[in-house]
Amino acid sequence: MAHFINDKASAVTDAIDGTIAASGGRLTRLDGYPHIKVVVRSDWDKSRVAIVSGGGSGHEPAHAGFVGAGLLTAAVCGDVFASPSVDAVLAAILAVTGEAGCLLVVKNYTGDRLNFGLAAERARAFGHKVSMVIVDDDVALPDLAQARGVAGTLFVHKIAGAMSEAGADLDAITQTALRIIAETRTIGMSLDTCTIPGSPKEDRIAPGKVELGLGIHGEAGVEQIAYETARQAMTAVVAKLGPTLGDGPHVALLNNLGGLSVLEMAVLSKELLASGMASRIALTVGPASMMTSLDMRGFSVSLLALSGQDAEHLAAPVAPSAWPGCLPVTQAPVLPVPDGLKPIRAMASAHAPTRIFLTDCCETLIAAEADLNALDAKSGDGDTGSTLANAARALITAMDDLPLADHTQLFRAIGQELSQTMGGSSGVLLAIFFAAAGDAASSGYPMREALQAGLRRMQEIGGAKLGDRTMVDALAPALDALEDGPQEAAKAARAGANATASMRRANAGRASYISAEQLDGHTDPGAEAVARLLEHIAA
Repeated sequence: MAHFINDKASAVTDAIDGTIAASGGRLTRLDGYPHIKVVVRSDWDKSRVAIVSGGGSGHEPAHAGFVGAGLLTAAVCGDVFASPSVDAVLAAILAVTGEAGCLLVVKNYTGDRLNFGLAAERARAFGHKVSMVIVDDDVALPDLAQARGVAGTLFVHKIAGAMSEAGADLDAITQTALRIIAETRTIGMSLDTCTIPGSPKEDRIAPGKVELGLGIHGEAGVEQIAYETARQAMTAVVAKLGPTLGDGPHVALLNNLGGLSVLEMAVLSKELLASGMASRIALTVGPASMMTSLDMRGFSVSLLALSGQDAEHLAAPVAPSAWPGCLPVTQAPVLPVPDGLKPIRAMASAHAPTRIFLTDCCETLIAAEADLNALDAKSGDGDTGSTLANAARALITAMDDLPLADHTQLFRAIGQELSQTMGGSSGVLLAIFFAAAGDAASSGYPMREALQAGLRRMQEIGGAKLGDRTMVDALAPALDALEDGPQEAAKAARAGANATASMRRANAGRASYISAEQLDGHTDPGAEAVARLLEHIAA
């Protein structure tokens, strides 16, 4: 897999330099490349307790992204998934530690424990006050002698950083950090492992599976289970975390392991706050990418039992933008839709043949969803099939409320339904088509002429003409041929749809933004949908 890096050997130092360059002057580094990679606060005056953390790179924004007022004083960066050296850690300690002392926050991995621990001993030998805490929040493998340190480490960073900013002494910060560690629980889940630049990818997780409890370096988790939905995935995570928690209020940190979209993380947030554990979650951090594993397509949930000033410290302001904030869980009121958007609906009426016909048409579009999406991916954003299928499902659901016995009113009702349920340009254009067809039908036009009137109105507003590589190229000839029967209409639609594959340029629709080379040989998905629907009707 290709990565946007210059060279594997310089990827970490390049990333550090980029982070510093974009910090607005808030960050700097020690002059020790390539072996000493330490990011520090540029405004640090050593008057308060220094909070130092770090470890292998690849977990960005951790750890350098959390350096700044209210969080870390310095971050020690190793190579990707490799602990920094003793000298690098010692350099960080010596650079930021004054009379108030220094707290080292270390995740529970052998290399980190050894290198940070030895550096602490050497710093003490120089006369510095140094405490070290080991974070072991992963509950995935309870039988392990040494639980891993994962995203719960961020609770320690934030609370220790807030206490330091407020002037607390080293002993108070250390004791609070130890309590936070003891009260924090984390577990992760992923659909795939991560990809390390320059290394082969491990395909351990089979398609259709999701792994529960894997580590932030891609270490194997506790089990692989069949993946169904985000709700099922979050239910499995909650089932592992729930028994380890007390009954009091908690803060939940929802962390993107690097490869999930913002949309997916929002869905997972919804499921977490609707889960069986929701009553115990008083505050949330995220969803956001905080402690990642390069491009891992997964997430983790960390829970901390709140006590003392934890909530205040978590909400305290910070300089680093990587910290997403800590917010209370509240129930937002749902506001009513304005009256002007509630259409006047025709009275519902039953007509079994029309109901069967419409349902059959809708099921045809639903069945074509994947094929139409694949076609649209060649010339657009890959969603034509889903857009049409979702509208078809909505129309089936609304069938009992439609005036099925009055075709004049039915055209308008279908247009209203599509305007509310069908997104994208296709939704509004088809809504215009059916609304105009309804107006024409109410003026006495026969069905074919009413549909042609709808098409003309759609073209006037949308701007598409024959030859522009849109659904019009199938719909217009089909309506012209409809007077000779549905079979002729289907043939005309198919010929029009097939012709779009040889049209070198689209002049309307999403495909008009695509080069001729990418379009060549690919049928327009809207025209294909029209052809398939009419072929099914004619069969």
